[in-house]
This record gives sequence, C-alpha cells and structure tokens, in this order.
Amino acid sequence: MPADPDRSEGRFDLAALIAERGAERYELHGRYLNPQLPRMLHTIGFDKYYERAQGPYFYDAEGNEYLDMLAGFGIFALGRHHPVVRSAIRQVMDLDLPDLVRFDCSPLPGLLAERLLSYAPGLDRVFFGNSGTEAVETALKFARYATGRKRILYADHAFHGLTAGSLSVNGESGFRKGFDPLLPDTPIPLGDLASLAKELKRGDVAALIVEPIQGKGVHAPPPGWLRAAQDLLHEHKALLICDEVQTGIGRTGEFFAYQYEEGVLPDLVCAAKALSGGYVPVGATLGKNWIFEKVYSSMDRVLVHSASFGSNAQAMAAGLATLEVMRDEKVVENARRVGDHFRDRLAALVDKYELLAQVRGKGLMIGIEFGRPKSLKLRTGWTALQAARKGLFAQMVVVPLLQRHRILTQVSGDHLEVIKLIPPLIITERDVDRFVAAFTEVMDDAHRGNGLMWDFGRTLVKQAVGNR
Repeated sequence: MPADPDRSEGRFDLAALIAERGAERYELHGRYLNPQLPRMLHTIGFDKYYERAQGPYFYDAEGNEYLDMLAGFGIFALGRHHPVVRSAIRQVMDLDLPDLVRFDCSPLPGLLAERLLSYAPGLDRVFFGNSGTEAVETALKFARYATGRKRILYADHAFHGLTAGSLSVNGESGFRKGFDPLLPDTPIPLGDLASLAKELKRGDVAALIVEPIQGKGVHAPPPGWLRAAQDLLHEHKALLICDEVQTGIGRTGEFFAYQYEEGVLPDLVCAAKALSGGYVPVGATLGKNWIFEKVYSSMDRVLVHSASFGSNAQAMAAGLATLEVMRDEKVVENARRVGDHFRDRLAALVDKYELLAQVRGKGLMIGIEFGRPKSLKLRTGWTALQAARKGLFAQMVVVPLLQRHRILTQVSGDHLEVIKLIPPLIITERDVDRFVAAFTEVMDDAHRGNGLMWDFGRTLVKQAVGNR
C-alpha cells in the first residue's frame, strides 16, 4: 500500500517543541494546570529538570543519574521505556487496526483477559477501563447490582481513587472535604472483625472493599483477617472486593497481594497502574462469572456499563507485553527476593536510630515509619515539627535523599511520618545498597540534632504555620 502523504512524518516535530519550550515547564504548569504543584515543588526543592529516563533511573541535562523509588506511584513496575513494551506499542500502531469499532469483538481484549485471569484462579471475567479509580467504580457498581444492596464498607485510611464513587470509600477526610454529599458508605477499622460483623447484621451491605496492604502508611491487616472477613461477608451474602491497583501485578512478591493468605478468593479484584507497562493507561476489574452475568443479564443490558476508551488496542498491547515481560524476566520473583533483602537491610537500622520506629511491608512495597525519639535534644526538635504539622520530619528525610543523593522518594500520605518505597520491580540489590547507604547518611545527619537538615525543618515549620 502506498504511503499516505497526509500521514507523513515531519509535519509535527515534538522533539523540537520540547527543546524550544521545555525550560518553561514549571511556569506553564502554574499558569494553566494545578497552580499549587509548582509552588510545592519549589518549596521543597523538588523542581528538577529531568531530561530522560530508562529503567529505574532518571537523568538530568548534565547526565546525573537519579534512582526512582516512586515509580510514578507504582505505574512503572518495569521501569521506564522497557523495550518489549515499547516494541508492542509500535507494532500495534503499525498494524492500522480498526480499533474501537464498537460493534465488533477485537481479539486483543480477549487475549489480555485470558492471560490476566490465568494469574487469578477462581475469577472468570474482566472489564477493561482506563484507570484504577475506574476499576474501583466498576467494582462498586457491579457489587451493588449483583447483590441488590447499596451500602459499601471500607477501611479507615483507605485510598481507592478520587472520582465521586471511589471517593465515597476513601478513608482520608482530607480528600473528601468539600466534595460532599457522597454515597452513604461506611468505614470500619482495618482488621476489626467485630465492626465488620456489626455492619453486616443490618442486612444492607453489598460489599467490603479493602486494600490487602494500604497505600497510605503501608498498613496491612493482621494475618488471617482477610480470610475471616471473606467468610463473614459470604455468610451474610455480601462480596469481598480487593483493591489491588497498587499492590497487584507483582508489587508485593505475589502476583496479587491477597494470594499471600491461603483460602482468600475475592469476588471482585481491581487492577491498573503496572498493567499499563508505563505507556498506555489501563484499568481492569476481574470478577466471578455470576456477577458479570447478573450485570449483563440480557442483550438489552449489553452496554449498561462501558468505557469509551476501554479495551483500546494500544492499552491491550501494552498489557499483553507487560505480562510477557513479567513472566519471561521473573519480575514477581525479583520483587519478592529484592524486597526481602531491602526490608532486612532497613530493619537492621531500627535499633541504631531512635528516630526510626518501624520498617514494614511486603515485596517492593515498603513503609519506613519515624517516631518520637528518647533523647531530650532530638525530642525538642521533633516536638516542634509535630506541633506545626505531622509529617514534616518524613519530609525532612525525603528532601536530602533527592538533593544530596539523587534518590526520589515520597511521604506516604498527609500527616504521616512514613516514607513509602514503591520502586520499579526490576531494581537490583545494588540499587538497594545505594539507597541504604544514602538513607544511613541522612539518618546520621538527623541524629546530630543540628545542621542543614534541621535548618530545613525550621523552614518547613514556618511554611506549615503560615498556611494555617
């Protein structure tokens, strides 16, 4: 077929546009997008100019290498620009497929669903959307329709997304404030069977939605709770929804985190983030056959739930390539092995540093929690930080990790003294050792009780007080 002159390359030069206007990135964002993001990044010194990325590393214009311990909030499980996923995207675009015809059945969604379900025995069907929050919205709708009940239970401090339905099961008040009224859903303490049983006795609960490990704070319920909660839910004809948007697709060293607990088989599972391969957004809601058959009960209901860009060819190709890389490169196994090494290295520091309270998590989802020190000198500074705003000490650690050691991390949530590490699942023990050496140096500095780190802490205190 001859080339179409209207589709020739060169009419739009993206590289030239970035070269010409890239230096304006923070100004453009502040003017046309979220005005507080560049302000926040300038305040904490995160206003870097990254030029390129490969695997678990970023590079600036001078060629300095930065280690990514954030993975785009868990999206880049394979790191950035994995060659297999990039090749799949190029291939699917070169095929000129008749994508999103609407009145046909493309092979790619079926192939990805088949491959994805092979990692989740007992689940039968998949709905593909475009994001994690959309996967959660789907699960909430399906649970309500399948059970004929309206109320969803969720855990305190849970995070399930920010659209209206998923916000209704968000356990953080800061995200909910000002967006009421929301759906009449009900929180329970994570790991509390008595509270779950009390709510179920009312007879109107459709489901419990829960993260096997909470993203905010990296908290997990006690061993055995998920299985006991499942059994209690089923006894009352309610469903278990596992939100694996962050914990799934290998993050914790199992393909899904619920698989750590024997006998747990959720009725619905939400996945996203890593399934994209870091290229094309995709969300997936996996579920049991009877639930899907109830929702799509007749030809009249064939489009009762759908997504405009769900199951698009690029997303499906990215997902298929991602799962192939996961299998061929033993990525899940690497997450478990390197994650165990990582937590062991960090846990060995708890007794050394009085400001370091706990290290927890599974696989490459790790929480580092800081706590009140014993010595008077350190306690004075800690107390001042806590009085201004909880979470400032963790921010004091995150900043020098980036500024001095070129390692990108995040505070796990608002008003939390926890750093969360969710690096690409392809990192090596060498990367772990690099982080531990940097973290040790930062903690040594913090325990001196003075110097640049505590000077920065005082700046954060003034900023926090000024924002009240």
